[in-house]
Amino acid sequence: MRVDVDVELPVALKAVAEPLRWRIVNALAAEELCVCHLTEDLGAPQPLISHHLRVLRDAGVVESEKWRYWTYYRLNTSAVAALGEHLAAMAATAPDPAQQRRPCC
Repeated sequence: MRVDVDVELPVALKAVAEPLRWRIVNALAAEELCVCHLTEDLGAPQPLISHHLRVLRDAGVVESEKWRYWTYYRLNTSAVAALGEHLAAMAATAPDPAQQRRPCC
């Protein structure tokens, strides 16, 4: 999956930056879960978990699948990998301190 750095990356980073959403992402890194599992495991109310899952899904970080009466959530691994690759590339190409500095006005 190609990440449009100007649009998708900031949206995805903002989505995972919220502490409860970060906890949801970490939980989904281990297994597919439904809202009731996340509510129980994270100690947050169901409407709040559902809201955060919608934000993560809209940002492309999480995918969902209906199974019988339930909706299961999982990480969109290609999107998460693309985020990680972009951040790693930025870190690898960043100059050392004072190596590349513009003069001040």
